[in-house]
Amino acid sequence: MTNTQTAAEERIPVTVLTGFLGSGKTTVLNKLLRRPELADTAVIINEFGEIGLDHLLVEKSDDEGMVTLNSGCLCCTVRGDLVRTMSELFLKRAKGEVTPFKRMVVETTGLADPAPILHTLMTDPLLASRYRLDGVVTTVDGVNGASTLDNHEEAIKQAAVADRILLTKVDIAEAPKFKELQARLRQLNPGAPTHSITEGEIDPNQILNAGLYNPESKTADVKKWLQAEAYEGSHDHGHGHHHHGHDHGHDHDHDHKHGEQDPHDVNRHDDRIRSFCMTFDEPMSWSTVAAAFDALVTYRGPDLLRMKGILNVKDTDKPVVIHGVQHVFHPPATLEAWPEGDDRKSRVVFITRDIGQSTIRKVFASFFEAEKKGWGQRDIAESTIRKVFASFFEAEKKGWGQQEQQQQ
Repeated sequence: MTNTQTAAEERIPVTVLTGFLGSGKTTVLNKLLRRPELADTAVIINEFGEIGLDHLLVEKSDDEGMVTLNSGCLCCTVRGDLVRTMSELFLKRAKGEVTPFKRMVVETTGLADPAPILHTLMTDPLLASRYRLDGVVTTVDGVNGASTLDNHEEAIKQAAVADRILLTKVDIAEAPKFKELQARLRQLNPGAPTHSITEGEIDPNQILNAGLYNPESKTADVKKWLQAEAYEGSHDHGHGHHHHGHDHGHDHDHDHKHGEQDPHDVNRHDDRIRSFCMTFDEPMSWSTVAAAFDALVTYRGPDLLRMKGILNVKDTDKPVVIHGVQHVFHPPATLEAWPEGDDRKSRVVFITRDIGQSTIRKVFASFFEAEKKGWGQRDIAESTIRKVFASFFEAEKKGWGQQEQQQQ
């Protein structure tokens, strides 16, 4: 496990800017490029033609698709692939060939799933040693956002994995529909603060430094990063390891209305998304937690859209931070100390597709039970595996997230 504070201070924070076609992402980026707060920022975009840079802003450019703006911001297009582009930029920075940028913004195409970019930042050894993910910022069209979410699953994923959501075109949106869209996004991703913006104007401080590490205090800001309190709503109490859940999916007994549409309409892509926080009262064995996550990733990796948490692990007084996107997990990191006043309970936020909280709860319960009985016994291990797969098969029979009911 790595020391988060030391590693974070040495690596360049990366903000991923995503959003569906027509959501105003380009306008937002164009406005951001003019802000002095991005003076020490390298921005990777797809095509300069899409951004429409004002020539008055350009201080100098070269033949390799690199432009320096008079604001101090460095812009370049993707060359070959993202890994190559980010690596080349870092080397140019080290050699003094470009502005010594202190952060990076990566723009995705309108149809892009942001997950592969997050995977790259987590798993590529070269990039992981030089850069760290600061956050995902997603733009959503305030006028046409509802229909986009209805018709394009990629747009749902972009909003679901976001750390910040920017609702654009608020000045021309119809108030009732706009409020419905706001409520829908809050339910889809409760932990992501939503900002309503006009003509692409946003204070950069609202979207930068969204990650675990706070550069001002030079410490890990777990509460801000995890946003666990945003998931508080419904409660269910598990057994065995005393874990509680706060689920914002559609597998409540409550009726969540979105306009006149049936909230359980299988044609609604976000009806498949679950967002919840699970809390564990007792310290956990790292090997047991890792085994539980391995089982989830093996069977349903693509549907574990994002997971992040802080764990109270046995045999250490320091908290352990985890962060995963689908089947890829960032190496667990150890913080210097628990946040002041923290109750030292483990908390894990899940955003999933077609996996209800009760299924994940059963998987963890099976591994905790096996740990109590003694992992070394062969029959215990086999029994645990059977229980885990039984949980998955049971959920599959019920239609996964469609019909799965919470255990009370």
